[in-house]
Order: sequence, then structure tokens, then C-alpha cells
Amino acid sequence: MMFFRSRLWLFAISFGAGLGLFPSSAPALERLVFDLPVLESQIDFELGAAQSAGDLIDANPDFVELDRATDGAFERLLNQVFNAPLPAQIEKVIEKSVGQPLLEQALIAVSKLVQVEGLPQDTSGRMLLEALSRASKSGQPTVLGLLRQIPGQAASINLSKLASYVSRLQRNQLAANLLVEKEASVQIKTGLRMPLSGLWLSQQVDFQASHRSKPIRVVVIEPKSRSNGRLVVISHGLWESPRDLQGWAEYLSANGYTVLLPEHQGSDADQQKAMLAGDQPPPGPQELRLRAMDVTAMLSAVESGGLLSRLSLNTDEVAVVGHSWGATTAIQLAGARSTDVKLSARCHNQDDPERNISWILQCSWLSKMNESSVEDSRVKAVVAVSPPLRLLFDPRRTSVLTAKVLLVSGTRDWVVPPVPEALVPMRDSGALEFGHRLVLAQDGGHFNLMAPANQLQPATLAPLILAWINEQLANPGVVTFSGGGWGDAVHPLVDVTDAALNLYR
Repeated sequence: MMFFRSRLWLFAISFGAGLGLFPSSAPALERLVFDLPVLESQIDFELGAAQSAGDLIDANPDFVELDRATDGAFERLLNQVFNAPLPAQIEKVIEKSVGQPLLEQALIAVSKLVQVEGLPQDTSGRMLLEALSRASKSGQPTVLGLLRQIPGQAASINLSKLASYVSRLQRNQLAANLLVEKEASVQIKTGLRMPLSGLWLSQQVDFQASHRSKPIRVVVIEPKSRSNGRLVVISHGLWESPRDLQGWAEYLSANGYTVLLPEHQGSDADQQKAMLAGDQPPPGPQELRLRAMDVTAMLSAVESGGLLSRLSLNTDEVAVVGHSWGATTAIQLAGARSTDVKLSARCHNQDDPERNISWILQCSWLSKMNESSVEDSRVKAVVAVSPPLRLLFDPRRTSVLTAKVLLVSGTRDWVVPPVPEALVPMRDSGALEFGHRLVLAQDGGHFNLMAPANQLQPATLAPLILAWINEQLANPGVVTFSGGGWGDAVHPLVDVTDAALNLYR
């Protein structure tokens, strides 16, 4: 799931959405208050008829003195904040997003930071849309212009709540960092890190699936020679594209595998562009099932000869690799049973100690969760990198998965933090007993473990992915998971499966 890269519409929401969760019949916002718990004080901005940062300063004698003492630096700072232009298409984006589950979850999360006295919430986004429209018509499409169109008398931005969110994120990373410091990292086999060049062929093909209105585009990476006849599918995350993970495909293809990278048209990079242009709403909860169906339909097309008929590929034992939402898709295909039990019980609690940014996405799937199980018995090996999964699956189903799952998480992942989304699920599922493994990448984030196309050096996780697939598909190769050697110098890789299972005992 590439969840918050270039998310202009969520940027706009984060500054103004919490302030837009109330009826438009109230008077216009007069005051904006920042609570500063560390200093035990507040900063009050009298909005009134202010048209600029200078107007805000002139309305407060203390601000006048502060600006004079800083030689105008304070006004320059306020200009950067309040005069920042709203994204050009933001009004169209919100209009398309009103009532959509993903927007609703984002609004609920932001509302915890922003409180307006005595006014009920509107999580549909309609009141925010009305304020954006008024700001545009007033000729002031800026942050300040939006604030001046927000109904209400005073809004308070609680920075202590923001600080508590940061502390919670740190707690949700702490145990993972302690584990990688304590446990030995996997050794590095130099030959697995040699530069790769020209050992594969790339093409794009399309095929029509009954569940999609448009043909599904697939990037095919195949060996130039010495194909082993084995098939790997790589599923991208939210608002990503195959190119973001093609480095893994190139490495696997250089080692004999044919790799298919489908574009999940309901949540790929093109969908993001259309959404930011105001032409489409955010991805809906139905995409959770449709993404997995993309893969099953593609495998069936290869199996029947409707796709890549010139190649002789084994479709009985397939590996699936995914990043973020794509990793969730891979786990679905392995037979994990989706359930709304935890979603229903925990999504409403904004103070849940395990809550993290990925829950905005996970909770948006609630309405379709019980309809989203898509198992494919052809999938025998899975590598799931940074998957949002804490609220989605029944851990008791681990024993019946059709594939062995390697879960990979970065210790510095702030979007899908490793403790609630990796360590705890591994513990609850008894993964070691069933042959699944957990590897942590030291200082790995949500985005720096990805593998863009055409890189000179193998991506951080490429040898690890190859090693796992070789071992699970019983394919003789240069490396296996249990044989080691798949470590990395930049982000040391640590198999913490045993330690994770004993972490909370």
C-alpha cells in the first residue's frame, strides 16, 4: 500500500477537514487556537476578516512584538502556512469523495486533532466541500481562505493529541527495533549482490477479465535464456504501478523465473491521477476482492493458453509477491479468511493502542470484508512486504493456508508499523508451527524497501525473495531461505520468527 506519497487530497484534508466536520448553518469561524501542552499555553489567531498573515499579526499585540523581534521571520512563516494555495483540483476531488469510506475514515482520524465547540460532526465530507466552494468563490483559494469559510466560532487544534500519536507510533516500532538489535542479521553472499544487466525481456500485454470493465494491463518480465518454467506474480500497493516493484521482477527473471505484474486498475497510479483530477472517487471497499480476482483471472488465462501461450509455464505451483495492499492481496490468495469481527470492534476507537495510519485504509474496507475472501490453491509461496493485516484476517485459519508465507516488515515503517501489523499477527497465528516466517529490515520504511525498475544494484529484498521462492517451490537455485546469504548491508535483514513468537510470553 503506497499510502501517503503525493497524497495532495489528504494534505488538504489534514489541515482543513477536521475543521469542516460541522453544519454550514453556523456562523463563520472567528478564532483558531493551537494548544501547546509543553509550554502550557495557547496561540490564538483572530481570523475575522483577515486576508493575509499581516492581518493576523496586527490583530494580536503579542504577535506584533514577536514579528518585530524576529525581524519579520514570524510573518514570513505565517505566510507560508496560511497563504499556501489549496491544490487546484481539491474541490473536484472532495466532491467525488463525499460519502466514500476512505474519505470518511480520514475525516474521523483528523477530527481527533481538531475540535469545534458544541457542533456535531459530519464525516461525509459534504460540509468540507461547501467550505471549499465558498473559498473558491470568494477569490481566496488558500488555507486561510478555507479557514475563513469554515462554520463555527472557534476551532482548537490539540497538539498534545498529535504528540500522543507520535508516541504511539514509537511504541509500535520499539519492539521491532529491539529485536533486530538483539538478534543476528543474515550474512551477505557477495554473488547475490552483483549488478544485473540485460538478462531479461520486458513487454506489456492486456487481457480481459469478466470482473473488470477494461482490459487488465500486465507487465511481463521473462528470462532471455534458461527459463525454469516457474511463474511469479507481483502485486503493487495502493496508487503504485508495476514499475515501482519491477526491480524484484528483473532479479527473479535473471534467475529463471517469468514474472507477471498486473495493474490493479481500481487502485493503481492511473486511478490516483484520475482521483486527484476530480474524475474518480477514492478506491472503494470492493477493490479488496477485485484485486485478488485480478490475479486469479490472470493465472487462469495463462493456464488456458489465453495469455502467454507461447511460453510453457507451470501454473500448478505459483509464487505471489506483494507490497503494502499488494501484500494483503497475496495473503488473501494464500487462503487467509477475511472477517469483519476485529474491524467492527476496533475501528471506532481512535485511542486504540495499536492504531496506525494503515487502519484508515483497513477500516474503509469494513462493509465488504465478509465478501472479500479469494483463495487460489495454485498459490504455493507468498512474500508479503509491509501488508496492512491486523484487523482483516482470522488468525485461526493459518493452519489451512495453501501457501507458505514470508512476512517482511521495516523497523521504521510509520505507515504499517511492525509491532501491530507483523509481530503481533505472527504471534497470534502460531506461524512458526506452520512454517511461516517473519523477517525485519533494520531501518526499513514503508517506501525504501520497494524496487523500482532498471536499477544497477539488486534491490534490498531481491535475494531474500528469490531465496524464499526457491525453497518453497523446491526449485534448485543459487540461494535458499534456510541456506542464508540473502542479507543486506544497507538494511540488515533479521529472521525474528522465533523471537517474535516468544516476545510477549
